[in-house]
Amino acid sequence: MATAPLEAFRSGSPAILPSFLRCDFGDLKGELGRLVDAGVKGLHLDVMDGHFVPNLTYGMPIVEGLRRHTDLPLDVHLMITDPLAYAKPMVEAGADLLTFHVEALRPDEAPDVASAIKDLGVGVGIALNPETPLSTVTSCLELVDMVLVMSVEAGFGGQAFNASVLDKLRSLRNSHPDLLLQIDGGIDLQTIKPARDAGCDLFVVGSAIFKQEDYASAMRDLEAAMHSENDSTVHGESAEGDERRNQGSDN
Repeated sequence: MATAPLEAFRSGSPAILPSFLRCDFGDLKGELGRLVDAGVKGLHLDVMDGHFVPNLTYGMPIVEGLRRHTDLPLDVHLMITDPLAYAKPMVEAGADLLTFHVEALRPDEAPDVASAIKDLGVGVGIALNPETPLSTVTSCLELVDMVLVMSVEAGFGGQAFNASVLDKLRSLRNSHPDLLLQIDGGIDLQTIKPARDAGCDLFVVGSAIFKQEDYASAMRDLEAAMHSENDSTVHGESAEGDERRNQGSDN
């Protein structure tokens, strides 16, 4: 049975999810308040272990701290080598949806991991990097609630939005119309509409929100760009590409 936060994601899509990795960690409660005032529908939390990806971020204490101060759905992206080792502690800390990477596992392990996470009573997602073929997640599609299509390589900074992944979104939307689809990496005013037109539901956004003075205005601009009638073709690197260079984040 789907969790209430998962149903909130479904009923509220398309939705923009701020990537909390880009916030001011010296003022987490203040940042959370600004995002709530801006009308966000959920938060995306990037957990990196320094092994599966080269960066090291945060763990359960941040998830638990945010949960104490908000009822917003917490979408936790596990960029870690052993997702099941931390799945239960993350759920106990307050995660509502856990996404693991297919590249972190042997091909035959992914269905068992998806089932084990679902048994914890939360939503489950599976993520794949731009160069990873869709065939690697086929065995999980009936077991997961969401597929996260990475539009940059997980954990590496300074990358341009990879428009080729839009074909993955289109393929998934055509084959599994009820599956939640998420995109992460380089989502900004130029790239959000092509992703939406390809069938995406949830958009992880970093700099295009947190590098702006007014989060509410940034959200309105992104929403307007998502629903605009303009040509949605992506030309070259996204506007965030230069700004993200050497930042050590995929957003």
